[in-house]
Amino acid sequence: MQEKYAPAEIETAAQQQWEQSESFRVTEDASRPKYYCLSMFPYPSGKLHMGHVRNYTIGDVLARHYRMRGFNVLQPMGWDAFGMPAENAAIQNNVPPAKWTYANIDYMKGQLKRLGFAIDWSRELATCKPDYYRWEQWLFTRLFEKGLIYKKLGTVNWDPVDETVLANEQVIDGRGWRSGALVEKREIPMYYMKITAYADELLDALDGMPNWPEQVKTMQRNWIGRSEGVEIHFPYDLTTVGESGVLKVFTTRADTLMGATYVAVAAEHPLATLAAHDDPDLAAFIEECKRGGVAEADLATMEKKGMPTRLRVEHPLTGEFMPVWVANYVLMGYGEGAVMAVPAHDERDFAFASKYRLPIKMVVRSTRDAYADTVAPWQDAYAEQGKLVNSGKYDGLHFQDAVDAIATDLEAKGLGAKRTQYRLRDWGISRQRYWGCPIPMIHCDDCGDVPVPDEQLPVVLPENVEVTGRGSPLAKMPSFYECSCPKCGKPARRETDTMDTFVESSWYFLRYACADSATAMVDERVNYWAPVDQYIGGIEHAILHLLYSRFFTRAMRDCGLVQASEPFTNLLTQGMVVAETYYRDGEGGRKQWINPADVDVDRDDKGRIVAARLKADGQAVTIGGIEKMAKSKNNGVDPQALVDQYGADTARFFIIFAAPPDQQLEWSDSGVEGASRFLRRVWNFGHAYHSEMLPLLAASAVTVDSLPPALADVRREIHLHLKQANYDFAKHQFNTVASAAMKILNALERAPRAEAAAHAALAREGFGILVRLLAPITPHIAQALWQDCGFGNDILDAPWPEPLEAAMKQDEIELMVQINGKLRGSIKVAADASKPAIEAVALASEAATKFAEGKPPRKVIVVPGRLVNIVV
Repeated sequence: MQEKYAPAEIETAAQQQWEQSESFRVTEDASRPKYYCLSMFPYPSGKLHMGHVRNYTIGDVLARHYRMRGFNVLQPMGWDAFGMPAENAAIQNNVPPAKWTYANIDYMKGQLKRLGFAIDWSRELATCKPDYYRWEQWLFTRLFEKGLIYKKLGTVNWDPVDETVLANEQVIDGRGWRSGALVEKREIPMYYMKITAYADELLDALDGMPNWPEQVKTMQRNWIGRSEGVEIHFPYDLTTVGESGVLKVFTTRADTLMGATYVAVAAEHPLATLAAHDDPDLAAFIEECKRGGVAEADLATMEKKGMPTRLRVEHPLTGEFMPVWVANYVLMGYGEGAVMAVPAHDERDFAFASKYRLPIKMVVRSTRDAYADTVAPWQDAYAEQGKLVNSGKYDGLHFQDAVDAIATDLEAKGLGAKRTQYRLRDWGISRQRYWGCPIPMIHCDDCGDVPVPDEQLPVVLPENVEVTGRGSPLAKMPSFYECSCPKCGKPARRETDTMDTFVESSWYFLRYACADSATAMVDERVNYWAPVDQYIGGIEHAILHLLYSRFFTRAMRDCGLVQASEPFTNLLTQGMVVAETYYRDGEGGRKQWINPADVDVDRDDKGRIVAARLKADGQAVTIGGIEKMAKSKNNGVDPQALVDQYGADTARFFIIFAAPPDQQLEWSDSGVEGASRFLRRVWNFGHAYHSEMLPLLAASAVTVDSLPPALADVRREIHLHLKQANYDFAKHQFNTVASAAMKILNALERAPRAEAAAHAALAREGFGILVRLLAPITPHIAQALWQDCGFGNDILDAPWPEPLEAAMKQDEIELMVQINGKLRGSIKVAADASKPAIEAVALASEAATKFAEGKPPRKVIVVPGRLVNIVV
């Protein structure tokens, strides 16, 4: 065994052993419990960042731990490889997206292997490869036939220069983020997945998922947004509109219907189009609205604007005419694209009505304040439920009674009824970009939209393509889009839109179960592995990715592909990795961010940074505070450089030790140094054990059952730390498991060595516990020490250590002695001593003799296992 800890040599040797023996390749085994541990797969952006390293280290700790507990463990890895970043890189670097993506995959795979993760690489997949997306296309055709995928016009942000649809976050001040062109709202044909068909099941099932964070479940409940309310129909005024019809509005506050004073519609609403036909000013305003965002979140910050129309609708209960306004705060994609405005009881309506001097009619008496018919300024109390006033026959009714009565009257007139509405909308999956999974549809003038037949799948995405950023290259490639109709054989056009990349990530976890299947999307192996037992990823994916995965699993279930309904049994959302930021002000007020590695700092007596200087010139830099590691703030740490300097085990140990997995992890160079020192101490103890203690053990018959008292105390401490570590492991408090390992090493190092053979026997048991406790966290050093110290050939096959009750049993315990509540000393008594016996020893103790000053005790209080308080 080498004397000095050499991480690079040790880690290379361990990884070569695991690879040669295919240690992490697993198959189905009904004789053992299975454990499917999965971290969210990465986008191959070029290099791993610390967020990746933390995510995969947490998963690897769990996977290795459960393997040592006898589980059949699957931990696969793949690549979420489609998406816009590859197209952007292609434009910047003049390289095809495929070439850029595959090069990044190769590099990042090497980084993952260098970190020693227990991954079954035989199941590796990349979503951009035809053998993966072929089955995605196959499922698309099945869901289309079942009516779970359909086509309709959708409103999008359209960049007329780049000729592409932009996400809401790519629209900045009404302009495209890259071209700077004024963005238009357009209606284009798009494919949608009918996720709303599963809205109730997706919502109700959350109550039966105890092992998901409550925060995530709340976010999903809010996103699905089931609301019980009333659909109200406002008839058109035929004298002004010239045609009959009703304007539909859904509201959860039908009790306020008698306070409605106008209606507002979205710019894309048919009534808005009708009203703008001969009104140029209104038409111009509608075009302005269409250039705004289409995200619901935009409504909170945008200036509320509107224009009146010449149209009116009829109040369904009073028959009064109400004006129709076009308003930018009403979105066509939400609800019916129209709202009934009750300014007295809705803050947004109130602000709009106040701005445009529209009537405000109070119809609900606040439970907090009485107020006049004109409500100003706004108070939250005005939106409360309460008793109706100014509502005719409904006066005096409270909320639910009022809703019931109004709904009954509306239904009797054929102008409304109770119904349930959802905030959730069907999932638009069409993307007008190149680097994605081709949508397997063919457009025929005679037959309409026709799915690509199975025998023609996959529709292969051409990879050697030039990307300019202006429109999809597929739409300019006759070799791709020219085809024949599968039904009639006439010339037809292949769909050139590609799928939202969330589609690929919504089922990859099921494909891992049978990644080599060439004849089916999934086979019978999926029902052995699914659902995933432990899923790990960032809270930023709490809504869309997780919700889409839950929907996909159900859709595949209903196609007879899987038995599971939920994809992930347990969910762990790891915290962000954060670090200090530093900057200097540059030209034009732009900050020049400086990497923390290039900065020297001064700290106060509490360790807080109070000053910072650039190493290069010694001049001051501004302290920007602690923020998430990001390229934009130049505060990231290169995992590769960290591993090269300290080794993978040091990086892993620091990441686990620094914070609980679901909490924010603050980066600390001194913490990394501390982790490295600890592992060197572990190695040094192992070397001493190998060279000094193993020879003694071979010649001695001493066992841990016959240790002298001092060493028995150390053994007890080790087993107590192990017991706590196992408890913490079950609660995913891995940082305290790492802390327990440090405490065990401390105990071993200070154990008395006077009786060398007995000490060696203690070390054999205690060090064997320590190495196994470290095995999931720092697997390379654990593997080397396990072999070199003669414990076994492969620590992967070692059983997880369990605390022994016999080792934790105490013959004698120490109790603190207090006199009138003040600590004055201690006593030792038998662990099973009776209360009278404890009192007698305490009263005879040196503390009682010295501090009671000869006074007789008035009371003796014994707190079992802790202390004795003598009151004099």
